[in-house]
Amino acid sequence: MKCKKFLAVIAACALIIASLAGFAGCKKSEDVITLRVCSWEEYIDLGGWDEAIELESGKTIKGEKSMVDDFTEEFNKTHDYKVKVEYSTFGTNEDLYNRLSLGDEYDLVCPSDYMLMKLIDENRVEEFSAEFLNKENAENYYINCVSPYIANVFDDYKWSNLAACYMWGTTGLVYNPKKVDDISDVSTWKILTNEKYKRQVTVKDNVRDAYFATLGIINSENLTSPDFNGDLTELLNDVSTPTIRQAEDVLKQIKDNVYSFETDAGKSDMVTGKVIANYQWSGDAVYIMDQADEDNTELWYSVPDECANLWFDGWVMLKSGIEGNEQRKTAAEAFINYLSRPESAVRNMYYIGYTSAIAGEEVFEYMQWNYAADEDAKKTFEYDLSYFFGGEHKIIADSAEFGFDDENINRGRQLFAQYPSASVIERSVVMRDFGDKLSEINQMWINVRCLDLKDISPVTIGVTCAVVGVIIIAVLLYVFRYKLFINYKLKEGYVKVEN
Repeated sequence: MKCKKFLAVIAACALIIASLAGFAGCKKSEDVITLRVCSWEEYIDLGGWDEAIELESGKTIKGEKSMVDDFTEEFNKTHDYKVKVEYSTFGTNEDLYNRLSLGDEYDLVCPSDYMLMKLIDENRVEEFSAEFLNKENAENYYINCVSPYIANVFDDYKWSNLAACYMWGTTGLVYNPKKVDDISDVSTWKILTNEKYKRQVTVKDNVRDAYFATLGIINSENLTSPDFNGDLTELLNDVSTPTIRQAEDVLKQIKDNVYSFETDAGKSDMVTGKVIANYQWSGDAVYIMDQADEDNTELWYSVPDECANLWFDGWVMLKSGIEGNEQRKTAAEAFINYLSRPESAVRNMYYIGYTSAIAGEEVFEYMQWNYAADEDAKKTFEYDLSYFFGGEHKIIADSAEFGFDDENINRGRQLFAQYPSASVIERSVVMRDFGDKLSEINQMWINVRCLDLKDISPVTIGVTCAVVGVIIIAVLLYVFRYKLFINYKLKEGYVKVEN
């Protein structure tokens, strides 16, 4: 009996030890935080470079591995818990929003400005910690290295404690200078309705970009007047019903005139010469010009005189993902800071062609590495980027890259596309979320992109109805005659009916 009791005690102890071991194992698994990140497709350095970037300061920047892997490795070495990054991508802002609406959970996402506004308005965004915004910490790369210009814009919109800018740029026109009749034609959004270029220009197949250009056309005379002193932001965010109706009429003119509404085909159409001008985002404009250069074709980028859309993509943490978990929040902020290191900004800019919001000295040196004039350049030009980098930052560029000798640069090549001139910045505005006008604008877009019965003349409708009526009558007569024929055959005994 004592032996049995002893064995029972031993068994109970073993069970307790096993339970403690299991508890310890569970606790250990909780030390691995899964960080769920969702961003645009092909929007981060995936590594595998063949080239090394040698900066003037002597620093060498390379992209051997994916930036996600590099971040994970460093984070796990410097923290008392591990992180595992689940990195996924989306194709459009609406795609991201639909996923969130269907219950997909992410900790960190990178929407564009208007979707960022929508998520903030819906109270879905987690505020940054005080530590993330602490400039005294040298490892807080975002708050210490973000461009003063970008920081001011985010301050104006009251986003600074909610969003971190990742990439930014303008919208404009990529064009072939040898095939454009007059440079003034690509200096206005009205090229989209200019019949001289019928079926030779492409426009973006999304309502926001198309609507913005249309407002530029509608207000062209006013916006280009030297006496204009109105509120540019309000004018180019006008979503009143009369303006929407006016925009619909202009967009239908655009539809009748352009080669196509496109999402991504405009890049190849420009390089192959299928079209001579393409409404484009500045980052893709850089890609297009680079590809054309390889084919010995020189393309340029113009920001129309009326206005430019200033766009941003920014990182925000989602409350539904973070759920009050401080470790996950720390990991998300660390991810943003890692991407905001000047060396990381260079890697991402090199890999994707878009322009980082980071203004560290290494980024400026990278621009010099790309665009500074050679010693044998016949004529140079000081391209001032002080508004973005702060202080005195000018790139001595080859004038052939611009073709201008004044400060009002409205056209240029890769450097201009990546960093627009100060004169372009002055007439650039951020498009707001359409808010409660979204359904009305979407209906307008459907009317433009699809068949709108209001645009069909009464004569056409009458003729069509008559033709359809004749066809219906003919079919009914045929069926009626066929039945009479069968009944006749049955009556005469010509048709054998089998049971």
